[in-house]
Amino acid sequence: MEIIIDGYNFIGRDQGLSGPLEHKRRWLLQQLSIFRERKNFDVTVVFDGWQSGPRYEVEEKKAGVRVVFSRLGEKADGVIIRIARATGSGCIVVTSDREIRSAVEKFGAVSLRSDEFAEILRSIDVPCDPEQYDPEPDLRKKGNPRRLSKADRRRSEILRKLRS
Repeated sequence: MEIIIDGYNFIGRDQGLSGPLEHKRRWLLQQLSIFRERKNFDVTVVFDGWQSGPRYEVEEKKAGVRVVFSRLGEKADGVIIRIARATGSGCIVVTSDREIRSAVEKFGAVSLRSDEFAEILRSIDVPCDPEQYDPEPDLRKKGNPRRLSKADRRRSEILRKLRS
């Protein structure tokens, strides 16, 4: 199973993208590398390079994590959707962007919000910079206690696999 992470969306979920981005990218790659080693999932993180990046998409491996920078003129959103389309139901996309989440779910991918994935990292004791994490989100079910939809049951199954 492959996990695709919207890099700047994950980094900026708390305090935005102010400050040194290179440091924050390195911090995220370190966390994802630890996660990959412990859980044995393929991990891809996608960053925007569309405003000042190269004319072609850049892909490299760092600490076992596949890192992709979108090409000049293309946003990371398009790269994430393209990878999810190619992978289909075998991937999990981590982003809080509703448009991306909606698009990838059409291909059978499971989407998680960035804060949900941060909670998963915390639950498996990935060491972290405390300023980079949210307080624990309330993941309890609210509303009608009827059976979850098929998509929500599948999503719960994926979350359970990630946490175990």
